[in-house]
Amino acid sequence: MGEALLSGLLRSGVVAPAGVVAAVRRGDRAAQLHDAYGIEVLTAAEAARRADTLVIAVKPQDMAALLGEISASVTADKLVISIAAGITTSFIESRLVPDVPVVRVMSNTPVLVDEAMSVISPGSHAREQHLKRAEELLTPVGKVLRIPESQQDAATALSGSGPAYVYFLVEAMVDAGILLGIPRAAALEMVKQAVYGAATMLRESGEHPVILREAVTSPGGTTISAIRELEKHGVRAAFLAAIEAARDRGRELAGG
Repeated sequence: MGEALLSGLLRSGVVAPAGVVAAVRRGDRAAQLHDAYGIEVLTAAEAARRADTLVIAVKPQDMAALLGEISASVTADKLVISIAAGITTSFIESRLVPDVPVVRVMSNTPVLVDEAMSVISPGSHAREQHLKRAEELLTPVGKVLRIPESQQDAATALSGSGPAYVYFLVEAMVDAGILLGIPRAAALEMVKQAVYGAATMLRESGEHPVILREAVTSPGGTTISAIRELEKHGVRAAFLAAIEAARDRGRELAGG
């Protein structure tokens, strides 16, 4: 996720390679980032000293150790942006000097094609200018929405993991096409365009998804027969349970 955001920011021109420093755990990874993006790769502590805005993109279980490494380098005039699932702003604030502004972010992998969904929440010391700075960094690579931090775990499950649910659905639809005798490549092309077209209509029409679905669902037709089977097999309930499970797992990872 960290590299996805990095590549999107550099591609958009919001920041130049000379204005970015990175920190990674492995030496071979540092060489890869330097060769791919032309950025300087330093230790975590040195990168924290040099940068005025810190974007922390680590696994939740690694956050405490990283904060221990950089805490002496983070002063109250810096902005910390965290994209670690489940980690609260209070957790980060408690491990840094007083008054450091922290903004919690959950984004997703479509940042690679400038279509990310990023949700942001301020910590207790973050002000409007800090939220605007986070938005400046994230808007060029997708949409940004401000939400209360109490909704962040749910947003992680819904939009952070959301692309995976769509890919899973595409995979199932392609398999159905193959079952019905359509070659895999043709089935994939049909489904990709169906998903892209439906998402475009949903975004640009402003209509509720129920209205758009009903427009496709003729009385006694093919679509209502398919919807009946989806409801019969509990697909809606499965999605509710799956997203709830993703939220709960995010909390477990943060706690561990």
